[in-house]
Amino acid sequence: MKYEYDFSNLLGTVYRNGDIIFSKDGNTVICPVGNKISLYDLRNNRSHTLPIEARCNYTSLALSPNGLILIAAEEEGEVHIININYRKVIYKRRFNRPIKSISFSPDGKHFALTKENSVFVYCSPGSNKRVFDPFVLERVFHGANDDTTCLDWSFDSKLLAIGSRDMTTRIYPISKMKNLREYSIGGNKDTIVGVFFEEKSLDLYTVAANGHVNLWECSIDPEGLVKEEDIYNKKLEDKEHEEEEDDVPQTQEEREEERNKNSLVTKEKENPDKFFYRRRLRLFMDKHLTSNRICVTAATFHKKTRLMVVACASGDFLLLDMTDDGSLLHSLNISDQTISSVRMNDSGDWLALGVSSLGQLLVWEWQSESYILKQQGHFNNMRTVVYSPDGLNVATGGEDGKVKMWSTQSSFCFVTFSEHTAAITGLSFTQSGRAILSSSLDGTVRAFDLTRYRNFKTFTSHRPTQFSCVSVDSSGELVAAGGQDSHDIYLWSLQTGRLLEVLAGHEGPVVSIQFSRQPGSTMMVSTGWDATVKVWDAIQNTTAKETISIPSDGLCVTLRPDGKQLAVATLDGQITMFNPESGGQEGNIIGRSDLGAGRADADKITAKKNLQSKAFTTLCYSSDGKCLLAGGQSKNVCIYSIEDELLIKKFEITQNRSFDAMDLCCQNKAINENFVDLSLLRIHDHNVPSTLALPSTTSPIIATTTY
Repeated sequence: MKYEYDFSNLLGTVYRNGDIIFSKDGNTVICPVGNKISLYDLRNNRSHTLPIEARCNYTSLALSPNGLILIAAEEEGEVHIININYRKVIYKRRFNRPIKSISFSPDGKHFALTKENSVFVYCSPGSNKRVFDPFVLERVFHGANDDTTCLDWSFDSKLLAIGSRDMTTRIYPISKMKNLREYSIGGNKDTIVGVFFEEKSLDLYTVAANGHVNLWECSIDPEGLVKEEDIYNKKLEDKEHEEEEDDVPQTQEEREEERNKNSLVTKEKENPDKFFYRRRLRLFMDKHLTSNRICVTAATFHKKTRLMVVACASGDFLLLDMTDDGSLLHSLNISDQTISSVRMNDSGDWLALGVSSLGQLLVWEWQSESYILKQQGHFNNMRTVVYSPDGLNVATGGEDGKVKMWSTQSSFCFVTFSEHTAAITGLSFTQSGRAILSSSLDGTVRAFDLTRYRNFKTFTSHRPTQFSCVSVDSSGELVAAGGQDSHDIYLWSLQTGRLLEVLAGHEGPVVSIQFSRQPGSTMMVSTGWDATVKVWDAIQNTTAKETISIPSDGLCVTLRPDGKQLAVATLDGQITMFNPESGGQEGNIIGRSDLGAGRADADKITAKKNLQSKAFTTLCYSSDGKCLLAGGQSKNVCIYSIEDELLIKKFEITQNRSFDAMDLCCQNKAINENFVDLSLLRIHDHNVPSTLALPSTTSPIIATTTY
């Protein structure tokens, strides 16, 4: 039997961090989501994620003028050249340092990127048909005294403006000019956030982090730039010109006129106009905002309409009309968190804004003052995920207390339920798919109507308790939830909302329960931290019908679709199958070695030793009941054959090195930097720095589901 698994799409997160850009037609938003890139089609209301994956999170994006080549840089400095049509990475190159900004020239022949205090200019892929290397270095500029932050090209692709953290803006020519080598612009008191040339002009805008926007007027027109002549090429041109003169006879008057013209051109080239900038306009953003301290985090400028957008750390953004000396068109607050990226489409009608801390992506039409797209993922970890019975929707629950419904066809979130006040611990659809139930650590189980999108029932216990799991029977009449601190199972009626029974018997927290999917069956299984699996009849008896001892604490239990077998994952890394009627064991899988484990930078033990603490935390049967899908405290998901008790397939959910403990080993330098003597922490608190980096681990796989 051959199994094929291809990446389809990415749900649960719409934006993480980095640049947001538009496609050339202005109808698609391209933004990084961790170490992947998602494309959101605003016209057709669909989205898809490119089947590529970087080693770390993407931070900078740039699209070529023809819209075919996408250049993406990750946070550790690896740059990928991606073909949008074929959706593949065609070339990679490591710069070993973060890349803050990337930009293509308007003519598409070059692209520039910033690295530390330098800017590198390369020939664009495919611009030179005789060279196959996509990274052909053209120029390097080393003028900045601190890290470069932003850059922009002039309309004719002859000049490059570069902003940096040293509060200056520098202008460089791509080709050697007689009247311009390098020009530095000061006058700012904070980091340069954005630099923008005007359309058909060399006038320049600079935006500083303190909210100062300056317009700098150039002393010359674009035609006033005089290019230095290449001696070798000049000799060849003169020789060709002499040969042409020999072939075509000229009169003495024609020769004198030509000499006069050449002398005038020579004088103009020898004495070109002086290149410099002077400030023409200065704007202060603090007069438009009520915040005491202005901190500009992102800016963009639309050259055709001369509209500028300035985004701030307070969640506000300002739309300025630069044709009217920076008059304010709109001011809007979209969040109380920092806006990390902003961009306008080519027509200048839509604004795309990203808030990295909330995972929020917005597209706003400023003329009608309406949202074209408003999506937000979980801004904290997701704890559970489940498919709807028809497979068209996916529900996710996070530690932020939100339940989100996602469409598998459009990949958009179409409803968010925010009634819970604590982390979501479990989700379960009714058999009809018209309602979903959620359990939470806030002590409630809530039922949500998926037709009217409202919370129509709230279930509570007779005394406050935190619920760790939830399940609903096949008829949709009974709702069961396990208590984390009371060690009991609570049974409610979905129609009346009345508490029917309290099933006692577990001696530890109940971590997983599930009803049988068979129509008319009221059988339910549960497991907890008391090293037992209990089989219940939810209607007839209030005591456990069968109690099965397991070698270690139970972490997850699931029933086969026909209800004739159950599987339980235990703390010792094993998966054991039992017959729920007789309680006899039918199989055992030792899968701890299949989980795999990495070593974090702050770990003092090896990855092999760390593996001994790993276990499966979620299980799910396939629809035919022949395979078992298992995931846990690892980046790996395993598929096992139940009959053969063998591993069929193991694949990685992610290869993102931005997470900790992704590698099997780590550098000794990182260990030494994160080492803290605990004796110093206990005895001499004042000798230990106050900002200690706490070790974090790879996000575990908290739920698996099939449909």
